[in-house]
Amino acid sequence: MSEIQLPVTISWLRERYLQDIVTPEQVIQTIIEHAETDKEKHIWITPPSLAHIQPYLDRLKQLDRVKLPLWGIPFAVKDNIDVAGMPTTAGCKEFSYLPAEHAAVVERLIEAGAIPVGKTNLDQFATGLVGTRSPYGETENALRSELISGGSSSGSAVAVALGQAAFSLGTDTAGSGRVPAALNNLVGLKPSVGAWSSKGVVPACESLDCITVFAHDLEDAILVDQVVRGNQADDPWSKEIGIGERKLPAKLLIPEGPLTFYGPFADAYRESWEKSVRQLKELQLPVQFVDTQLFQAAAALLYEGPWVAERWSALGSFIDSNPGVTFPVTEQVLRSATKPEFDASSVFTAFHKLQSYKLEARRLLQDAVLVMPTAGGTWTREQVAADPIGTNSAMGLYTNHCNLLDLCALAVPSGEAAEDVPFGVTLFAGSGSEGTLFELAETIRMAQQRKPSTLVAVCGLHMRGLPLERQMLEHGAVFVREDRTSASYKLMKLQTVPPKPGLMKQTQGGAAIEIELWEMPLAAFGAFTAAIPAPLGIGKIELEDGTAVPGFICEAYGTLGAEDITSYGGWRKALAASSDTAKAAL
Repeated sequence: MSEIQLPVTISWLRERYLQDIVTPEQVIQTIIEHAETDKEKHIWITPPSLAHIQPYLDRLKQLDRVKLPLWGIPFAVKDNIDVAGMPTTAGCKEFSYLPAEHAAVVERLIEAGAIPVGKTNLDQFATGLVGTRSPYGETENALRSELISGGSSSGSAVAVALGQAAFSLGTDTAGSGRVPAALNNLVGLKPSVGAWSSKGVVPACESLDCITVFAHDLEDAILVDQVVRGNQADDPWSKEIGIGERKLPAKLLIPEGPLTFYGPFADAYRESWEKSVRQLKELQLPVQFVDTQLFQAAAALLYEGPWVAERWSALGSFIDSNPGVTFPVTEQVLRSATKPEFDASSVFTAFHKLQSYKLEARRLLQDAVLVMPTAGGTWTREQVAADPIGTNSAMGLYTNHCNLLDLCALAVPSGEAAEDVPFGVTLFAGSGSEGTLFELAETIRMAQQRKPSTLVAVCGLHMRGLPLERQMLEHGAVFVREDRTSASYKLMKLQTVPPKPGLMKQTQGGAAIEIELWEMPLAAFGAFTAAIPAPLGIGKIELEDGTAVPGFICEAYGTLGAEDITSYGGWRKALAASSDTAKAAL
């Protein structure tokens, strides 16, 4: 039998099971050993153990491994989701109970052959986005232990990232199934509200709660979705919601900048976001920059409005009856629901506001996908300890609106902000539009797998059809699109032979100048740059949308005696005007 190298994916395990290369027993034993080794990372509340896993291993012998899509696949379960025979604590020992039956989603996974290996740590009562609000210990980030893991589904994300499950279940009311995915370099799928049954889940906000999946790749997340999606007859919140047609959206919606970033890697997160936006533009889909005020207004209802009272309605009696057992910051958040202003009238006022927000969101997202950073940054665990409320609130900046507006969401990796600090974006669409998210995510993944490249902004002889276009082609560059600079540039006609344009950024005034954007392999970029004669060179060009890309700039000394051609708005128009003048002189 082959040695098992963690982490693993569903497809990797299935292939080896079918070829008798590895066995489920081997996989489980490896997981148990790794969980024991990593116990100080506080991933598990009920850790993997043969005591509760063996019956599932024995059951596999009666099941068809060819027909069952998840035969022998180990998965982790957030400890606010019921697994029969394993305690459900929701991160609070005094709250603990022993369920007699599985949560509906867990039952469907087991019927498909999957093995629940244990119950994972979480921010107590699923109230938090940092992964530090648990009496069972702070779950460490899978890549850098000094950083937060994200919450509330902290253990579920880290278990998958470190290979102690092939996939895991989390929950998501305000971002708990997306933030930990981004911070641990995973895919996180939050389905449409009601598409996966929430029967057997300790409620946070019962009308908004979603079970989610963490996985290493999109294919695994889609497979889990196929297994568990569908109406549950005895769940009042369950709905029959399909994924819709699997197709690309008609357009991409991107928040107009500048966006807010925070934490010790704020600048790196900002650069990663700008790079992600450039990559999205290269997909050749129409892009529309939109005001995010709608999403911010909806998000404010979740914790600043009466929706927090829904959390209190589920847990308030327990907290009142068990003084001192709740994690302090968790109780502080939950008790905020008892404010006098959160009366019945305020609930209906907020509900009516939300309905208008939903209508606006539906119109905006018609045949479109909204793309946002999954998180605007991260924190060290020490920083969260020093400011538990402020740091946690920041983590929900780009997530809190989702369930209130009845959206589905898919968090996907998008490179690194720094060494071992992953960056991710989230794709949002209307309810029942997961198929569009899947298709877009796959398109993004394929684009990211291309050789490393950079955009280059050209404003003169290197443009298409002009004499130095051949240099772009010789260096493997591909034309991307026409664009414009921000309205802060001067364009000069230099006294060279042949004449060339010189682009200069101004501290005041200036105009938008027409340019072309090309994509050039990074391996060729250095040689291309080195061959550029003075006074021209490569610097950062600010585009009309506020992003910055490498491009041709001119040093000030080179413009002595040059003609100011800014008023033409671009080199091509200046050439056309010069040609017209020459013809008129004949």
